[in-house]
Amino acid sequence: MRSTMKTVLKLWLGWCLLASVFAGGARADTLKAGVAKVDITPAPGLPLWGFENRKTPATGTRDPLYARVLVLEAGETRLALVALDLGRCFGPASLQHLRELAGKRSGISYLLAVASHTHSAPVISDSYPQGPQCVPAWETSTLEKIAAAIDEARQHAVEARLGTGYGVAYIGHNRLAHNPDGTVSWFERNTTRIPTAPIDPTVSVLRVDTADGKPLAILVNYACHPVVFGSDNLEYSADFPGVMTKTVEDTFAGQPLCIFLQGAPGDINPFYAVTPVEQGAEKWRDWSGQRLGEEAARVAKQIHTEAAPSACLDYAENQLTFSLRWDLDKFRQALMQALGPQGFLVYATSLAPQFQLPVGTVLINRRIAFMTMPGEPFVDLQVNWRDRCPVRDAFFLGYANGYYGYFPTIRASTEGGYGAASSSTWIEVGAGERMVDHAVIQTYRMLGRYRDLPEDMQPKTAMNR
Repeated sequence: MRSTMKTVLKLWLGWCLLASVFAGGARADTLKAGVAKVDITPAPGLPLWGFENRKTPATGTRDPLYARVLVLEAGETRLALVALDLGRCFGPASLQHLRELAGKRSGISYLLAVASHTHSAPVISDSYPQGPQCVPAWETSTLEKIAAAIDEARQHAVEARLGTGYGVAYIGHNRLAHNPDGTVSWFERNTTRIPTAPIDPTVSVLRVDTADGKPLAILVNYACHPVVFGSDNLEYSADFPGVMTKTVEDTFAGQPLCIFLQGAPGDINPFYAVTPVEQGAEKWRDWSGQRLGEEAARVAKQIHTEAAPSACLDYAENQLTFSLRWDLDKFRQALMQALGPQGFLVYATSLAPQFQLPVGTVLINRRIAFMTMPGEPFVDLQVNWRDRCPVRDAFFLGYANGYYGYFPTIRASTEGGYGAASSSTWIEVGAGERMVDHAVIQTYRMLGRYRDLPEDMQPKTAMNR
């Protein structure tokens, strides 16, 4: 009898211990999220990004430029996503400074900065020939503003839940027209909306809600150049992404912060690209932004958000080495002839035999993946990433954490045309495909699909003997 009681007692104690172990293992981190927005519009007088034939600096502001911030937190990991109404991301030194500020003030583990690529924002350079002390005052103050916005978002972070959805919007076309004789022509405007290929009309939406289901942020990922305004526009503007974000926010009565995430529009223009201001550019900017915003809002309304039973944030940013696509000496000579000594001085700071390009991969709750490219990817790269990513929800972010010109596909590189075989394309052929490969592999690795040893060298267990 005593022996039986002892056995029962041992079993009971063992069950209690086992139950406590599983209860400890079941405790999971809660996902928290916070948002903030800050106006980064400079004073008039700065040169504008994007059009070589635009020589006059900005004369004023048509609509403000913003930095929109989403901070996500799970356990000890804290990510900051910064979406900028700019033509490109900051240069390496400025971006590193922003990361240091965010790390010191807000405990940010990883910062991801992505530009919308509007061509009505101030010029940003990788470096300034006169030295670090000559970084424009606007850029320096903007970094401080963004760091403060990141901290504001971190301080107001609340328990959050996520959901995704997808729609379709047609506001643009492929701007490289393929002719019957095999040549490629520049197809800047498409006012009759003739179908072209390749394009990607997918509107990818990530909705972030508070724990009680109130919308906190709506992220919209889409691929199209923000160039409804052309070189004659001399006022700062977010172009159609600014209208898109306002359309979404107005639909939700101003509750959430809408964040535009540019995709891979290296060969995609809006139908009404470079419309002269006097011929209704503002009207067509609004048409493009509202059309995209209405579809994004429709999708966002239908998304059902859920709390993850085990919230987690994984991230990696790797430096991949690429060579210059062109013969360096010949390329330098050609640039000198085309741009003159002063223009060459600015351009040549980005020339080298080899480049280290940052490629970022983020995995949220093991089901939502982001990949980044530091430049202007062609749209087929975005489609390829989404098709091959091992999780269903795959977002592609161009113009992120750096700028290294265009990334055409291998095929586009052989066909030619602007961005495919022009001076704005200086990284080696195949760089885009290799970056997609890298992000796919990294996502599999984050999911734990790779082993440290070959299958036939794994430790023997009762399961595999």
